[in-house]
Amino acid sequence: MKLSFFKKCLSSVQHLQFRLDSGLAIPDHVHVTEFGIINKQFVDCGGVIRKEHVVSFQLWYADDFDHRLKPHKLIDIISISEKLIGLEDLDVEVEYQRETIGRYHLAFDGTAFILIAKHTACLAEDACGTGIIKQKIKRTELAAVGCKPGSGCC
Repeated sequence: MKLSFFKKCLSSVQHLQFRLDSGLAIPDHVHVTEFGIINKQFVDCGGVIRKEHVVSFQLWYADDFDHRLKPHKLIDIISISEKLIGLEDLDVEVEYQRETIGRYHLAFDGTAFILIAKHTACLAEDACGTGIIKQKIKRTELAAVGCKPGSGCC
């Protein structure tokens, strides 16, 4: 979800609701402790330089059970961040503490924001040895073998 769509969704709800993709509700007394940009530059295991830029915010809750963050207040926090640090219309990532701090994509189901867990993956499967081992076939045998896209033969 892009920041512009997140703001549009916030404008359409009266009450902030966050849920994990498992359906588990995040407590209503949630706080947004930070809102900003994460710029990450790294080299993958295949030696390729990569860059990742996301808008990120952190959800946290304490023992103040009467606290309720309103959508308009979160829009105000975003507006301040846009003015002070120049937020761009990037993908939104949410940090939320469970067993450890998790990173989540954000979706919207019309009433609640859904945190979809991000997972690690090899970014250079063709270079680091974790990719699929392809069957070696001579070009002259392709028609006879019936090599098709996605079959792993080429």
